[in-house]
Amino acid sequence: MTRNLQIRLSLEEEAQEGSLKKKTAKHLGVSEKDIRLKVLRKSIDARKPIIVFNYKLVVYTKEDLPEQKEYSFDYQDVSNAKSVHIVGFGPAGMWAALRCLELGYKPVVLERGKNVQERRRDLKAINRDHIVNEDSNYCFGEGGAGTYSDGKLYTRSLKRGDVRRIFESLVHHGATEQILIDAHPHIGTNKLPKLVKNIRETIQKYGGEVHFNVKVTDFVTKDNELKSIILNGNNEMNVQRVILATGHSARDIFYLLESKKIALKAKSFAMGVRVEHPQHIIDSIQYHCEGPRNEMLPAAAYSLVHQVKNRGVYSFCMCPGGFIVPAATAPGEVVVNGMSPSKRNNQFANSGIVVEINVDEDIPKYDKFGALRGLEYQKSLERLAFTSGGRTQTAPAQRLTDFVEGHLSRDLNSTSYQPGLQSAPLHSLLPKLIGSRLRQGFDAFGKKMKGYYTSEANVVGVESRTSSPVTIPRNENLEHPEIKGLFPCGEGGGYAGGIVSAAMDGERCAEAAVAGL
Repeated sequence: MTRNLQIRLSLEEEAQEGSLKKKTAKHLGVSEKDIRLKVLRKSIDARKPIIVFNYKLVVYTKEDLPEQKEYSFDYQDVSNAKSVHIVGFGPAGMWAALRCLELGYKPVVLERGKNVQERRRDLKAINRDHIVNEDSNYCFGEGGAGTYSDGKLYTRSLKRGDVRRIFESLVHHGATEQILIDAHPHIGTNKLPKLVKNIRETIQKYGGEVHFNVKVTDFVTKDNELKSIILNGNNEMNVQRVILATGHSARDIFYLLESKKIALKAKSFAMGVRVEHPQHIIDSIQYHCEGPRNEMLPAAAYSLVHQVKNRGVYSFCMCPGGFIVPAATAPGEVVVNGMSPSKRNNQFANSGIVVEINVDEDIPKYDKFGALRGLEYQKSLERLAFTSGGRTQTAPAQRLTDFVEGHLSRDLNSTSYQPGLQSAPLHSLLPKLIGSRLRQGFDAFGKKMKGYYTSEANVVGVESRTSSPVTIPRNENLEHPEIKGLFPCGEGGGYAGGIVSAAMDGERCAEAAVAGL
């Protein structure tokens, strides 16, 4: 007998060891010793005061137990195989390299930043000393932005590839099996560096190469075909296939392609602020509790959306029990992002609250920048945040109620943002396109979540790197339509929006790149 079931457990039942199997056996009218369970999905339903845990299960009898895992990863020794060059070692680049190993081709990864161990020093420098290393920061370096930006694995990109395969690959390289069943899986910034290192070691073990502190500074083409790349300004490397997985913040790549008149397209994106509440406020709203949340419950999250003047205002990258971090990639700008450790046990909850920007309608003053108009608009807000925050990595901020009501905050709440906050009139500094919509959005969110709209929350600027403001076009073969041998990939190309979707796109680009080699 093999059965698919959904079982609901109360908080009290969830706290009792073995209660899931006991309740399943009772539901089926069989003995516990005669069945085995495989949990497919676990979620929490907290919409009503009585909170329940939902389990989606496969129930096996002993004779029906599967003999082997559904997924295996057959990496080949590619030491002497043909090479595929991969620029960038974030999720898209990592899974492109792993897929090359399976297909029998040698990945040669070129990463501008440092490995995860050395990268920590530069993160410390930006947090403590306000020094931004343009090649090693929260966005650039081994693992990309995902390594130190939470590790949320939830994706809606179910038609772009095999999501389960990416999750199984993560488990293969050290992630907990819990990510296979959680409705909103998450690894945590404290565990991701080890996992990323394990992926690098797999690539090297099977003959692939990973090079750090190597920056692509030029492309050499002949008859519209990519022939070589220039590294660090002077070293030329011959190539046949290049997967360009540089991430949404590699502006130098966009400028390089633009200067060489290689086709780019402006892409709509979103910008706004990051709002930070004490975690207990979000817990009390979501779990209907007045005191501390039940120990069986994780730090509560939320997802909010509201339409204001035909533009979406929505929460983005919500980090329960997390931190706000400085995500600038160059001096003279302030960018904020969020992350959470695996236990999500910090006292604050933060989330980006952003507004849709339609680059064809909303920013006509930037039309002169052509395909880079969204990028230049993005940069202008980041420079504004830098100057209004005091010309360091200190971020401009307001109490949430002051932001909505249009008052400069006399003082600010405590924060997880290490470089510190400075009171500034964000309500008037942000362009009306964004600021007025945010104010209406926050007012609406306060009505949807009673207690969300509070003076105990800070609004911190600016959240500007939600996605790439530029698309690098590609044809049905995933190759640039003008440059043979160039395969734009992942978030930097405009084809992904997170770790999992970028990883899936990396695999697809690897398959496309080796075709015909």
